[in-house]
This record gives sequence, structure tokens and C-alpha cells, in this order.
Amino acid sequence: MRTIRKGDQVVVLSGRDKGRRGAVVQVLSGGAVLVEHINRVKRHTKANPQANQPGGIIEKEMPMPLSKVALWNPAAKKGDRVGIKTLADGKKVRFFKSNGEVIDA
Repeated sequence: MRTIRKGDQVVVLSGRDKGRRGAVVQVLSGGAVLVEHINRVKRHTKANPQANQPGGIIEKEMPMPLSKVALWNPAAKKGDRVGIKTLADGKKVRFFKSNGEVIDA
């Protein structure tokens, strides 16, 4: 079970986007995530008429390591560490380490 999933609100812990929040667009294998409107770069791309893609300067999100983001805790209003525990019925859930609140019930 992953601690950060697609659609989660995360906050960036370090780098040029430190402190910014965004939603996770995709969790990549190898321990990286794509976060909406975070870690944006400009790429000079060549036009591809077969795929109907124009050329030019395209701005897009680049992957960032999972260790540089933390799940946003709305109760504490800050990024928080996440743990995994098993409930009495055998279901695994994520919880915030600071206050023990279950994320996905």
C-alpha cells in the first residue's frame, strides 16, 4: 500500500517550490510523483504532424521524488507523515502520524 496516491493533496518540502500545495496527478514507479502545477519546466519540442502536435516551447510538470512531498493534513494545516495500520476488520488504512486521524475510512 502506498502512502501517497493519485488525487491526494500534498505540500512540497524542499526545492524552488517549497511550501506550495497541489494535487497528485500520477504516482510513477521508482518513487516519483507528478504534482499539478508544481515543478514546471519549459521544453523546446519539435512539431510532430503525425500526432497533430505543434512545436514550440511547452511548459509541463516534471516528476519529483516522493521524499520531497508530504501529505497535506487539513486539521493541522501543514504537511504530515503518513503511516499504515490494520483495522480490527482486517482492512488496511492510512493515518496521519501527528494526530492518528484515519485518512481513508
